[in-house]
Amino acid sequence: MWPDRRLIELFETEFPIVLAPMAGVMNAELMIAAAEGGALGSLPCAMLSVEKAREQVNIFRQRVSAPVNMNFFCHTPADADAKREAGWKQRLAAYYEEFGVDPAAPINAANRAPFDAAMCGLVEELKPEVVSFHFGLPGQALLERVKAAGCIVMSSATIVKEAIWLEENGADVIIAQGAEAGGHRGMFLTENIAEQPGTFALVPQVVDAVKVPVIAAGGIADGRGIAAAFALGAAGVQIGTAYLRCPESRVSAPARVALAQAPDDATVITNVMTGRPARGVANRVMREVGPISPDAPAFPHAATALAPLKAAAEKLGRVDFTNLWAGQAVRLGREMPAAELTRALAGAALARMSQMAGR
Repeated sequence: MWPDRRLIELFETEFPIVLAPMAGVMNAELMIAAAEGGALGSLPCAMLSVEKAREQVNIFRQRVSAPVNMNFFCHTPADADAKREAGWKQRLAAYYEEFGVDPAAPINAANRAPFDAAMCGLVEELKPEVVSFHFGLPGQALLERVKAAGCIVMSSATIVKEAIWLEENGADVIIAQGAEAGGHRGMFLTENIAEQPGTFALVPQVVDAVKVPVIAAGGIADGRGIAAAFALGAAGVQIGTAYLRCPESRVSAPARVALAQAPDDATVITNVMTGRPARGVANRVMREVGPISPDAPAFPHAATALAPLKAAAEKLGRVDFTNLWAGQAVRLGREMPAAELTRALAGAALARMSQMAGR
C-alpha cells in the first residue's frame, strides 16, 4: 500500500506517478502508454498551437480512459532584442561556417508561448482533469477560469518560498523540483541557480511549509528513488528522464545514443540552448559556449539562432546543438515500453517500502 494516497484519490490514477511533460520529445503516444501503466499522462503545450493541443488530447481520450494533465508555461515573454540576437549569431558564426549554414537566411522565431486566453479557452473546452504550470502561475483571472472548469492546478517550486507562494495563490498540488531535475528550472521568485537545493533537501522542507500534497521531482528514476521521496513526505513523484528511451518517446536516434551513453556526471544546467536555465546532457555548444553564457538572448530567443545549426548537425547524425534535456539520474533510464516501465517503477517502489516497513 502507498503510505500517502492523496494523489491517487485526487487524480484517480492507479499510481501516484506523474509522467513529466517534456516538450519536443513526446506527444500523445508516450502519454497514452504511461497512462495505460497507471501514471498520470502529461501533455506539454508550450510549443503547441491550440489546434495541435486539442488534437493531442483528443487522440489520448480516444485511446485510453484516464485523466490527463495539460502543462503550460506562464513566464512573462521577453521582447526580441535585435542587437543582442545579432551578437549571439556572431558568437555562433564559426558554427554557421563549419556546417555551411547561411547566417543571412531567414529563421523562424523560437516558440515557447505562455498560457493565454486562447489556451484558457481550450482548457474550458476540453476540461482536463489536471492543469500544471511552469514558472509560477498565470494571472488571477485566467487561473480562476481554469479552476472554474473543474481542473486540479499544479505548479513547480524550486525553493520553499516559491512553494508557499504557489499555495497562497491557488495551487492544489506543488511539484518540488530539485536541482537534479532535467529540463527548464521552474524558478520564478529567484534567478540564482547556484542556490537551488537538491530534491532530498527541498522536498521535506516544502512538505513542512505547505498543507497541499507535494510531488517530488528530480533525480527519481527507479523504485528506490520513489520510496525515498515518500519517506521524505512526498505524496507522489514526477518522472521524466526515465521515460526518454521508451519506444513511445520522440527522442531522435542520435539523441537516444547520447542518452544511453551518458555517465552520471553528464548533465549540466545551461542557458545557452534557450536563454533560461535548464538541465541537460552537455552537448558541443553547451561545452564550448557555456554552459552559462551572458551572451545568450533572453528566453526563448537564444534558441532561434541555434535552430538551423541543430537541423544541419542532426542531418549528419550529430547532437552538437540538440536539446538533450535530462536529469542527473539519466544513467538509470531504460529501453522498455512506457506502460511496462511505469508498472516496474511502482512495483519496485512498493516492494522497497514494504521491505523498509518490515525492518
